Amino acid sequence: MTTSNILTDRYGLGLSTTVAAARDAYIEGVDLLLTVYPGAAVSFDRAIAADPEFALAHIGKARALQLAGNLPAMRESLATALSLGDGTSARETSHINVFRHLFSGQAVAALAALRTHVETWPRDALVLSLAANQGGLIGMSGLPGREQDLVDFLDTLAPHYGEDWWFEAHYGMALSEIGRHDSARPRIERSLAQKKRNGYGAHAFAHLCYESGERDSGIAFLRDWLPLYDRGGGLFGHLNWHLGLFELHAGHLEAGLRLYNDAFCADDHRGAVHQKLSDSSSFLWRSELAGYSRDPARWAKLVDYAREKIPRPGFSLADWHVALAFAASGDDAALEGWVQGIEELVKAGRYPSGTTIPTVARAFAAFQRGDNAATIDLIVPMLAERERMGGSRAQVDLVEATLLRAYLNAGRVAEAQHLLAERRPGPAALPMANH
Repeated sequence: MTTSNILTDRYGLGLSTTVAAARDAYIEGVDLLLTVYPGAAVSFDRAIAADPEFALAHIGKARALQLAGNLPAMRESLATALSLGDGTSARETSHINVFRHLFSGQAVAALAALRTHVETWPRDALVLSLAANQGGLIGMSGLPGREQDLVDFLDTLAPHYGEDWWFEAHYGMALSEIGRHDSARPRIERSLAQKKRNGYGAHAFAHLCYESGERDSGIAFLRDWLPLYDRGGGLFGHLNWHLGLFELHAGHLEAGLRLYNDAFCADDHRGAVHQKLSDSSSFLWRSELAGYSRDPARWAKLVDYAREKIPRPGFSLADWHVALAFAASGDDAALEGWVQGIEELVKAGRYPSGTTIPTVARAFAAFQRGDNAATIDLIVPMLAERERMGGSRAQVDLVEATLLRAYLNAGRVAEAQHLLAERRPGPAALPMANH
């Protein structure tokens, strides 16, 4: 194959196929993954039908299957991609190797391989997407300073992307998470202007509105944007959670509960397994902190879901929301067993976020029992390291909100006022009963 005949992807990277139809379908599949719209697996199937030996189409399909929770089929597609290694370029071989580590559950190795990969091929967006957001390999690393680490990582890559709509959304959200709202806004807005049907762009804007305290703008944007999004999109439930959170902050519990029932705790929820649990449990807990009544039946359903879908700990963002559901249901035995499982992983050196989650899990249980002093004593020492729990600042704010409620319940008003005074500038308020 001569250089002039090499087909390239949207980022100008060579592809090991000579079939234009395979290239076109592959580009479409990648863009569907990058926008978090449904249909990527179908696009990769068309690429494979046009060129069965196109290894990157098989690995793209494997990623789509992983995100859909179809792990047996994911492993089958990975095996096919690996079997075609002799026909791939150095870039494609490295690309597949990053995903091989990821699909094997080797997060540390996957991130190391990814960092090496993008040094040579910085515009390999599908590989970069594994670490470019708060739910990725850096964001979920469990390490202190991971928010700044993500910004620093993307800073080095920004010159290679210019105003690319995909990169701008991710870079903008990372900047928003560390409080650089003025730098974040134009990037996120450019991303959506270039490609409005862009699930991650909408997600970044929702976070920006939260971090800058623009509740009403967040409501208006999401009400306008969500009708553009297919219910099968991986962020459908989560974006409705963002809208539900804004509605809760505006005092509109019934509107938030409609979204809870219809979207982010719906029976046909199609996002990641942990998202249904994390979004639903955190919304219910926040609503109770804001003074609304508990619905034990809702919590019981979430506990049943957690037991079925997340039978053992190992993924920090899911783990602390499982603990939240156990605490709210008053099942102290289940919570303590869950925490001990995490602590065993910590002792074995297999839980990067350390003791942050066991500590906050016990704080949730103490709060549920009405032991405000114990809640405070547990949360205060770990608060500075709460980013290690995983998730965005909007998600982790639940810990700060619980601490604030405990202070108020205990009549420790001065400490509550100090907590609010020290809170980062800009983000949405913490809705609190009688506050």
